[in-house]
Amino acid sequence: MGFMNEYIGRKLSATDLTAELLKLISDYNKLRQTFAAVFVSAVGKPIPDISLNQDDYYLIHDLLRDIKSSKVDFYLETPGGSAETAEEIVKYLRSRFDQVSFVVSGEAKSAGTIMVLSADEILMTETGSLGPIDAQVKIGRSVVSAYDYKEWVEGKREEADRIGKLNPFDATMVAQISPGELSGVYLALKYAEELVVDWLVKYKFRNWVVTETRKIPVTEEMKVKQAEEIAKELINHARWRSHGRSIKAEDLDGIGLKVTKVENDAKLSDIVYRIQTVCRLLFSSTNTYKIFATEKAKVFKSAAPVSAIQRIPVQAAAQVAELETKCPKCGKTHKLYAKFVDDPRIDKDFQKKGSIAYPKDNKLKCDCGFEIDLSGIRNEIEIGIGKKVIV
Repeated sequence: MGFMNEYIGRKLSATDLTAELLKLISDYNKLRQTFAAVFVSAVGKPIPDISLNQDDYYLIHDLLRDIKSSKVDFYLETPGGSAETAEEIVKYLRSRFDQVSFVVSGEAKSAGTIMVLSADEILMTETGSLGPIDAQVKIGRSVVSAYDYKEWVEGKREEADRIGKLNPFDATMVAQISPGELSGVYLALKYAEELVVDWLVKYKFRNWVVTETRKIPVTEEMKVKQAEEIAKELINHARWRSHGRSIKAEDLDGIGLKVTKVENDAKLSDIVYRIQTVCRLLFSSTNTYKIFATEKAKVFKSAAPVSAIQRIPVQAAAQVAELETKCPKCGKTHKLYAKFVDDPRIDKDFQKKGSIAYPKDNKLKCDCGFEIDLSGIRNEIEIGIGKKVIV
C-alpha cells in the first residue's frame, strides 16, 4: 500500500496532516542531524502567487532567522519564478548556515533549479526533477519564460528575413517590443547562467580536491570549466525540448553533476516521500497553495477562487452578512452568516433558514473532507463594512 492510500485510509483532517508534517520534519532532523525547512508550492493550482517571488524570501527569512543550527536541509518544490528572489534566498541561507543542502522529490524548475544548484549537497528521489535554467520575465501584463520569449522573437526575425514580411498579427506583436525589453530578456538569461556557474564553483565544488578517475589535483580553473559546461548543458533548452522538461538525477549525473540518491537510504526515503505525500494531501483537501514549515513553525498561504464565494451586499449599518460558497471538490453549496453584533436572535433566525455561523478559525469543512479557507472573504467584509465579525 502506498503512502497516499495509507493517509487517505486514516481519514486525517487538515489539522492532523499539519501535525504529521511537523512530526516528519522532526524525524528528518533526527536522522540527518540537521535543521530541515520545507517550502512547497502547489504547482498545479492556477494561482498567480504560485511562482517564487519576493514575499517568499521575506517569509523564509522570518522563519529561519532565529535558528541556531549550522546546517540546513531545504526541501523545495516550485514551478520557478524570480531569479532575483532565488538569489536573495540563497544569499540568506549562505549567510545563516555553514552547510546548505537541497532536497528535491517533486518539481524544482527554473528559478528553483537555480536555487538547488547552490547546494553543498543535492538530494533527489526518483520522482524529483529539476528543469532547464531559465528566468521568468514580465512582458506587458504577463510573466513568461525568458528563453521561450527569446526563441519566439528570434524565430520571427528569421521568418521576416526569409520571406520578407510577417503576418499582420505577428507584425503587430513585434512592433510592441521595445529594445530595452528585449535586452532585459537576454540579460535575465545571462544573469541566471552566471549565478549557477558562480554557485557551483563556490559551494558544490568547494570540497572537490581530486578527479574521480585519474585522481589529479583539481584546480580553480578546472572547477570553473566544469561549472560552465554544466550551466551550458542546463541552459540548452534544445536538449531538454521544453522549458517544463523534467531533468532527473540520472540526467544530472550524465552532465557531470553528482547528486545523492535518496532511495539509497531506506529510512530517509520513507520520510522524504511521506513529506511529499502529506503536502500533496494538504493541497488537495484545502485552499492552501504554499507551505513554509519547520518542525516548530509553519506558515500556510491559502486562496479561494473569487467565483467560489458569493456575498449578498450589505450596508454599513447592517448587523449581519450572508455568504454562499461552493466546495471546489464536491460542488456542495454552503450558506453562512457573519454577524457584527452579539445578538443570539441572529443565530436563531439564520439557523432556521439552514445557514451556519461563520467559523471561528475561518475554515469551513465540507462533508467531503475539503477545507475551505474563508480568511480572504472575512477581511473583505470587515474592510467594506468597517466592523469586526463576531465569532
